[in-house]
Amino acid sequence: MATVATAMAVKAKVTVARAAALASTVALAAALQPVTALAHGSASHGSHSPSQSSAQKEQKPWGIAGDPPRVARTITVSMTDDMRFRPDTIEVRRGETIRLRVRNDGKVLHELVIGTRQELDEHAAMMVKFPNMEHDDPWMVHVDPGKSGDLVWHFNRAGDFEFACLIPGHYQAGMSGRIRVVEPAQSKGRQ
Repeated sequence: MATVATAMAVKAKVTVARAAALASTVALAAALQPVTALAHGSASHGSHSPSQSSAQKEQKPWGIAGDPPRVARTITVSMTDDMRFRPDTIEVRRGETIRLRVRNDGKVLHELVIGTRQELDEHAAMMVKFPNMEHDDPWMVHVDPGKSGDLVWHFNRAGDFEFACLIPGHYQAGMSGRIRVVEPAQSKGRQ
């Protein structure tokens, strides 16, 4: 009888240990999930628009993801292999929802990411360390050579912001531009 009780106690301890190990594995997998979502590999680098993004709308210093039916105008931005955007300066009015039609006129992958200088610098440094990062945020669009992609953004905060291609080497070569968001009464001309 004592042997049976001892065997049952050992079996219970093994079961508890297995359950704890499984719980640890599940917790580790859950903890790593956001890291996996930040990867930047070529598999997801097709042309996509924020409407295809699974990311939720998040207020950023430079605005929030826009609703395509509310687009006031479309601005076409060309990306080239000389590591330039054309135009490289865009002016919008606070409150406008803009569609940036981003056209890759080059032969290599490019992207357009909106942000502050600090955020773009930090993201660019991460891209150098982890060149295969994948990301799918509504403030960026990746465009394969010869293709176009759309980024719809609601500029609800005035200020000077930037956009850049953060593919390793591109930002460092000067592939960036400026977005000036002005109060509606200050707008002098629109791109």
